Amino acid sequence: MPPVANHLKTSIERTGKDYKEIHDWIDGDPAKKAERHNITKIYEHGKMIEEKYGKEGLQEYIQHIHDDVKAKFNHTQHDMEKTIADTLAYFGVK
Repeated sequence: MPPVANHLKTSIERTGKDYKEIHDWIDGDPAKKAERHNITKIYEHGKMIEEKYGKEGLQEYIQHIHDDVKAKFNHTQHDMEKTIADTLAYFGVK
């Protein structure tokens, strides 16, 4: 998943603000990081974020989750493609 610095940069590019507090809240506490990335809690967490940071803050929260999901699946796809290539090479197919 992208580091907080990347999230800050993309928030600035989109909004002119870094929304550091939001990104730190999502990623900052290792004990709560998985819970705060839980997509089934977007409504609950999103409500709290919107109350504190407004609609734009809510959008940055959702974008953070989106960016992390995309990065995680891209990483998984890359790993899978490498594993398939290694397996094919092992059996002399490639």
